Amino acid sequence: MTAGMTLTNRTTAEHELAALQREHGRPLFALLLRLCDGDRQRAEDLAQETLVRAWQHPEALRADDFDSVRPWLMTVARRLAIDARRARQARPAEVGDAVLENARVMSDHAERAAEVLDVREAVKTLTREHRDVLVLVYFQGASVAEAAQTLGIPPGTVKSRAYYALRALRRVLPGYAPDLR
Repeated sequence: MTAGMTLTNRTTAEHELAALQREHGRPLFALLLRLCDGDRQRAEDLAQETLVRAWQHPEALRADDFDSVRPWLMTVARRLAIDARRARQARPAEVGDAVLENARVMSDHAERAAEVLDVREAVKTLTREHRDVLVLVYFQGASVAEAAQTLGIPPGTVKSRAYYALRALRRVLPGYAPDLR
């Protein structure tokens, strides 16, 4: 840039940009809306970016090689839309706020492992009779009748031991099963 050249010689004047927007804004937006699969916000962003490119390259807009700048604008807009689509495909899908609000909260692996260790330690505090019933019925999935047969005790005793074993666990593990109180 020479000392005599001013910044306005390098860029499109503001009034020329406003005229570009008025004359070519609607067709430009319509093209981008189609290229963006109906996403109005993305189309508006790309239309604005196209006009920024026009502002940055006034030489292309003043070229005497063509009657209208519309083909140049449409080409720039199309290329920007293609680049934007490629960029979106190269990164993970965006998640909207509604999806996040409705997502289930999952505990992480470390939290789950800590809970398992807590429960194992708590089960060790039970009497052997209570622990045997609990392991058979809750951890191995045996029915009351199956547990009674395996342990050689009546089904009523299995139920009562299971009840008292769970009650003892609730005392040792406060906050783990508030709905069972």
